[in-house]
Formats: sequence, structure tokens, C-alpha cells
Amino acid sequence: MKKLPFTGSGVALVTPFNPDGTPNYEKLSELIEMHISHKTDAIIICGTTGEASTLPDDIHLDIIKFTVEKAAGRIPVIGGTGSNDTAHAIDFSIKAEQFGCDAVLCVTPYYNKATSKGLVAHYKAISDAISIPIILYNVPSRTGVNISIPTLKELAKIENVVAIKEASGNLSYAIKAAKEVPQLYIYSGNDDIIVPMLSIGAKGVISVVANILPEDTHNICEKYLSGDVGASLELQLNMLELINNLFIEVNPIPIKTAMNVLGYEVGYLKLPLCDMEDAHLEILKQSLRDYGVKKL
Repeated sequence: MKKLPFTGSGVALVTPFNPDGTPNYEKLSELIEMHISHKTDAIIICGTTGEASTLPDDIHLDIIKFTVEKAAGRIPVIGGTGSNDTAHAIDFSIKAEQFGCDAVLCVTPYYNKATSKGLVAHYKAISDAISIPIILYNVPSRTGVNISIPTLKELAKIENVVAIKEASGNLSYAIKAAKEVPQLYIYSGNDDIIVPMLSIGAKGVISVVANILPEDTHNICEKYLSGDVGASLELQLNMLELINNLFIEVNPIPIKTAMNVLGYEVGYLKLPLCDMEDAHLEILKQSLRDYGVKKL
């Protein structure tokens, strides 16, 4: 088998901003330390939850570099380097490797999309440029592209392609991937189905809710993988309402709002993302109260 980047709960970390729009590196440092001390198994930086799509290139790369330096080998760091421009994805992936990332997360090309042949060529070009693991990111609700099982089989032949963040929410697809492409590791990309994904062989989750519940999310994975399926399922079911309400509006609006409500002071959302609707905010606040979430 190929090298596994991490097992367990990888947090899709938010990007904190100062009022002037610059990254709040002091706050980012605090969040990294919090996750290291509260059992998070990996940090995924500059992904969807980190608002990567609205980060200028230099800032995007600075955030990845800062995170690797701050983590200092204490926790795996996976840099979000995907793009709908293959040359851009290659450049970012090369730099992420130079910075010391343990792996890169590369979303399928969006908007211009790609044929199966184009997807294979895209990821092969990235793989040829770096030596660290590549995690595919299948999220058709955002990209308009779903990686077909035949295409996934071809992608699995690429040397550095080791895993897939499966965020289609389609368990039938995930089961087929697990059965027909066993050489690829799977991470759940949906917090509401961590246990079902683990049951078909997933090695963990790349999680949004872990931003505020790092230990509980870690424990869902750790307990399941150690054989305590009942305890894992209980955690998953208890967390379900909160997870659902963290997606009551498009991610990362609710999770960043929740963090601010809890006192993390991670700053505003970059346009075109904006403040939550008042009615949704009240629902989210009630979910936080019902679960008993506290700032760590």
C-alpha cells in the first residue's frame, strides 16, 4: 500500500483574519496549538474551510508556510494546493513540498471541469512535479465534477496519488470506490457520515466540526478504529444535529460564525461569503448550547 498521510481526524482549519483583511497569524498560531493539544490528528490548511478560493497567491502560500513552521513536525500538515489551472496547482504543490508539508490536497478542476482523460493528465502532471503524497478531493457539489470509478482506477495508478477526500455524500459511490479501488485510502469529507465511512474502510475524516470539537471528532475515529464501534456511533449521533446546522448555510459561514460566537475571534468572512441570516444564526447558537460546546 501507499504511504498513509494520517489516520483519524484531520481538521479543515479556518483562516482567521484581522479587521484590515490580513491573516491573523497570532490567532492561527493559537488554533494550531489548540489542535495539537486536543488530539487532532492532522491539519489541513488553505482548503475550502480556509477560504482558499479568495486568498491572494502570496498570502495562500504564506499561510501554508507559517502552519508548517508552527507545527514543527508535531502534527502532519496537508496544504490545499488544488486549482482549475494545472500549472497553478503544480506551482503551489512544489512550494508546499518545499515548505515541508506532509501531503497536498488537490481538488478536481472546477468551472472549466475536465474529461476523464484530462483529470488523469492533470493529476499526473502534479505527481511528476513533487514527491509527497497527493490526496484527491472529490466534491462535485462545488466543482461540477464527480470522479467516476473507472477514472478513479486510473488515478490510483499515479505514483503519488495515495488517497481521496470523498465529499460527494454518496455512500453508494464510496462503497464502490472502497471495493474497486482498494489501493487508495479514503477519508470522509462529510462530518455527518464519519462512522458509515469508517465502516467501509475509511481511515478518518477531513473535518469541519473538528474546528470546535477536536477531541470528540478524534474520538469518533479512534474509538471506531480500536474496535469500540458503539462508543464511536454514540458520539456521531450525539453530534449530528450540530453538524447539520454547521451546514445550514454554505461552509465556512456557519463554522466561522460558531467560532466567533464561542469567543475564538477568527474574524470576518471574505466576500462573496457574508454574515449568516439571523434566523439561521439563532438555530446555530441553540445547537451549540444544546451540545454544550465551549471554547477550548
